[in-house]
Amino acid sequence: MQTRREFTRAVGLGTLGMGLAPSLLYARQSPAAPSPVKDPKYRNWSEEALREAKRLGCSYADIRFTQNRSNGIAVRNGQLVTTGNIGFGQFGDEDTYGFGVRVIHSGVWGFSSSPLVAPAEITRIVGMATEVAKASAMSKKFDVRLAPVKPYDTFWQTPITVDPWNVPLADKIALLVDATTRMQKNPDVMFANAAANFNYEWKVLATSEGSFIEQVSYYTACSMSATARKDGTVKTRTYNPGTQTKGYEFLTDSDLPGNAARVAAEAVEHATAKPIGSGLKDLVLMPSHSALTMHEIIAHPTELDRIVGYEANYAGTSFVTLKDLGRLKYGSKLMNVYADRTHPGGASTVGYDDDGVEAQKWDLIREGRLVGLQTNRETAHYIGETFSRGCTFANHWRNYPFLRMPNVQMEPGPQGSPTTEQMIADIKDGVLVEGQGSFSIDQQRYNGQFGGDAFWEIRNGKKTRMVTDFTYNAITTDFWANLDAVGPPETWEHHGMGGDAKGQPVQSNRPSHGSAPMLIRRVMVGAAFS
Repeated sequence: MQTRREFTRAVGLGTLGMGLAPSLLYARQSPAAPSPVKDPKYRNWSEEALREAKRLGCSYADIRFTQNRSNGIAVRNGQLVTTGNIGFGQFGDEDTYGFGVRVIHSGVWGFSSSPLVAPAEITRIVGMATEVAKASAMSKKFDVRLAPVKPYDTFWQTPITVDPWNVPLADKIALLVDATTRMQKNPDVMFANAAANFNYEWKVLATSEGSFIEQVSYYTACSMSATARKDGTVKTRTYNPGTQTKGYEFLTDSDLPGNAARVAAEAVEHATAKPIGSGLKDLVLMPSHSALTMHEIIAHPTELDRIVGYEANYAGTSFVTLKDLGRLKYGSKLMNVYADRTHPGGASTVGYDDDGVEAQKWDLIREGRLVGLQTNRETAHYIGETFSRGCTFANHWRNYPFLRMPNVQMEPGPQGSPTTEQMIADIKDGVLVEGQGSFSIDQQRYNGQFGGDAFWEIRNGKKTRMVTDFTYNAITTDFWANLDAVGPPETWEHHGMGGDAKGQPVQSNRPSHGSAPMLIRRVMVGAAFS
């Protein structure tokens, strides 16, 4: 990690000429280095913690050491932004390090955590977690049931090409400044924003069942937007490659500068666009947009903790019931959706979950029928499975791990399936939708309304003008029943999302969704909501 002097020199070379106050340039910098990888003391500390939990009468225990580092850079109109939030993350560095302990005592969970990583504190936190479990047992309705898991003693790391922390700060800034400068070459662009965020997570999980798993994960995200004013109307167009478990190469491969002129021109076009009439229309959903729709009305409803009522306060439960598994007609026969924690670059890709379950891939929907759900060790028994699908995750050492969604992807159609151009040619009255925008969804993920970032009218088989203030309605099973075409494999795209909030205290993870372009027939569309 850079020293304060190196940081000042890098920023001075790249940005002091932009008029930033030097005192702001040190915002949220931390001198801490990553935790040592494969340090034997963590095995020793883990063994002591697990022995203490056993001495206290716990039937199960685990300890999870975690360090999270983030580096966020935001640029507006060629200048660094030191406050607020543009795209992904904020300017500056954050570094946090600590541990959490879970136990089962008297048939219920107990959890406690601390930022003071030392033997005496570990012993104290084990005792506190045990006391939490004992107190909770007074109101328990049933004992926790955990699906068995094979113990692992292993190390796993995200494969990356370029470590973001080895890239000079001046180079990162220069790339984002270049993107905003190119967008601002369009005279109608008022604001040009570009942002990048880099995250590093080091984690050690040790369990009383014999696992000792160390993992290192990298996440890179980027985004840019142009805000244009034309004839008194102000509109924005965004280019959002999303988040992937990759290194710095994801930022360079996303080519923000190379897309700048297009984004600026489309922002101006958006400012001159007119709304489209309401009514039933055919929709072509591009992968950059369908990730949002899949997230809300496929991924969330198939989380088993929502189905059985473990999760309700934050974003509701699910319209799916346990009896629907293997029976519910979720969509047309073209609809094939799978969950996958192994997808290269997937934002939810890991080696092992926070229960110590190895990452895997499985079907959720096959030929339109619901055939699988997202489970962890605690919930698998609700659907009669004797193994976990590996969906337990906590985003921080201080937080309790619980069920979080994996990468949820829709399979492309076979070779020879309709391309985007062929879908458009088969539409008399429709709209092509790109990018992610507003959404509103009911508490069971059944009745929703979605917007995007850019929309084009389709008339008589041709993509014509850009339109504005557009949304569409989706009653989940009716919407997917109208799935009439899915693009071929070469059109499939993967899109990681910046965050997905769940739980109380709230935690945010990074979900990921992939698809090919898809054609949905006869969808009710209308004006945007606020």
